[in-house]
Amino acid sequence: MAGFKLPTFNDRAAAARAAKEAALEKLRNKPALDPAVVAERQAAAAAKEAAAAERRAAKQAELQAAKEAKAEAKRQEAERRAAAEAKAQKPKLTEAEAKALRDAKYAARKARKR
Repeated sequence: MAGFKLPTFNDRAAAARAAKEAALEKLRNKPALDPAVVAERQAAAAAKEAAAAERRAAKQAELQAAKEAKAEAKRQEAERRAAAEAKAQKPKLTEAEAKALRDAKYAARKARKR
């Protein structure tokens, strides 16, 4: 039984050259592509890209519509809150009106005691 022998630089370079030649020979022997097949593949790729672009556009439009609907809902909610707050606020009385209201309450209380 022979022992393991490390390959020398020349052995490795020769193996690399042989592998390179084998790969080049394999490429040379490869038949040329049929133009009809190439055109068919290009057409299929173009159709696939067009369908993908259409899907992207539809999704983008859907997202935009959802965003606009959300913004509209927020605006309506803000308007509703503003209207509710305006309705809930008591009107500010002038000093004379506040004094007249106090006097009327005082007079009503005095009238009840009698």
